Amino acid sequence: MYVHKRQGIGFASALCFLLTGLAGVVDAGGSAEAGNEKAAMCIACHGKDGLSRRPDVPHIAGQSEIYMSAQLRRFRSGERVHPEMNVIAMSLSDEDIDNLVAWYSSIQVEVKLPQ
Repeated sequence: MYVHKRQGIGFASALCFLLTGLAGVVDAGGSAEAGNEKAAMCIACHGKDGLSRRPDVPHIAGQSEIYMSAQLRRFRSGERVHPEMNVIAMSLSDEDIDNLVAWYSSIQVEVKLPQ
């Protein structure tokens, strides 16, 4: 049983590593320029730079294209439920989503660890 658990953890770790690695090379094909224009609808909650000023709203700057694309599509379909995001995402076409993803994923975020 212990070996099985370790194999499961190994598989999960390998899968996360693979998906993380793919996130940097997958291109949704969107236009960051068009996404920048479309992002006007996102500013109030997520900020123009993708860094939320509200504690209840996530930062989306530099987020993985795979993750953002999937989440916006889940909000649009109703699979993922959030009152504001469901309404906003319903108005987005696939092209809008690809463009927003291109914009927000292209923002570079610098992280500084505490000393």
